[in-house]
Amino acid sequence: MSQSAADSAWVKAMPVVFVLIWSTGFIVARYAMPHAPPFKFLALRFILSVACFGVWAVLSRAAWPKDRRQWVHLAVTGLFMHAGYLGGVWAAVKLGMGAGLVALLMGLQPVLTAIWVSGQGGKVARAQWLGLALGFAGLALVVWQKLGMGEVHAASFSLALGALLSMTMGTLYQKRYLQPCAVPTANFVQNLAAFALMAPLALLLETEVVHFNPALLGALAWSVLALTLGGSSLLYLLIQRGAATSVTSLLYLVPPTTAFMAWLLFNEPITAITVAGTALTALGVSLVVRPPSVKPATG
Repeated sequence: MSQSAADSAWVKAMPVVFVLIWSTGFIVARYAMPHAPPFKFLALRFILSVACFGVWAVLSRAAWPKDRRQWVHLAVTGLFMHAGYLGGVWAAVKLGMGAGLVALLMGLQPVLTAIWVSGQGGKVARAQWLGLALGFAGLALVVWQKLGMGEVHAASFSLALGALLSMTMGTLYQKRYLQPCAVPTANFVQNLAAFALMAPLALLLETEVVHFNPALLGALAWSVLALTLGGSSLLYLLIQRGAATSVTSLLYLVPPTTAFMAWLLFNEPITAITVAGTALTALGVSLVVRPPSVKPATG
C-alpha cells in the first residue's frame, strides 16, 4: 500500500476512532469511581490536562487568544463543557447510574440543541421533529426499565440531566461567542477554568480519599492522554481535513457502543427493552443531526 493510500485510509477511519474513544469516557468513569470521589478525580484530570496542553502549546508555538473577552469566553465554555458536564456524569455514575444509560442520556444533546434553535425562531425540519419524538421515546423506554431495576433515582438522574444541560449550554455558548482558536491554547484555558471550579468543590464537598492504585492511575492516564489529548487531537485533524461532519453523523452510535462495552466489562444487562430504546434514540438523533436536503434549482 502506498503512503498516500495509507493516509487516505487513516483519514477515513478517523471519525470511527474518535467515536470509539469518546465512548470509553463513560466506561472510564465507571472503572475509576470505586477508587476516588468524582470531583477529586476530575480536579486531577483537569490540572494534568492543563500541563499537557501547556507543553503542546509551547512546543507547537500555538497562538494564544489576544482578546481578553476570548479568554473569558473560553473559560465560561470550559466551566460548562468540562466542569459541569463531566462533574454531573461522574457524580451520577458514582451514585450507581450505569455507563450505558448515562451515554444514552448524553446522546440527546443534539436534540436539546434543536429544541433551543426552534425556540429562538430557527427552522426545524419535520424529520427533525420526528427525531425529537423518537429520541425522547427511546430514552423514556430505557429509563422506565432502569427505574424498576433500581439503577435510576432522583439524585443520579438529576445530576445526569444537569450534565446534559451543561453540555448543551456550553455548545450553544461556544457557537455564539468563541472565535477560531488553536486547539492546545483553547483547551489549556478551558481545563484551567474547570480545575479552578472543581478543586474547591472537591475540598468542600468530598471527604472520601483518593486511592492511588494501578486501576486509578490507568483510568487517570486514559482520561488525560486518550480522551482529552487524543480526542482533541483527532477532532482538530478532522476539522483540518473537512471531516468534522462525519463525526457528528456517527455520534449517535456512542450509546450502543458504550452499552456493549459496559456489558462486556461490567456485566451491565442488555435487555430487549434496552436494545429497542437505544435503537429508537439512535434513529431519533440521526434524524436531528442529518443535514437538510437541498432541492435542485429550477428555471
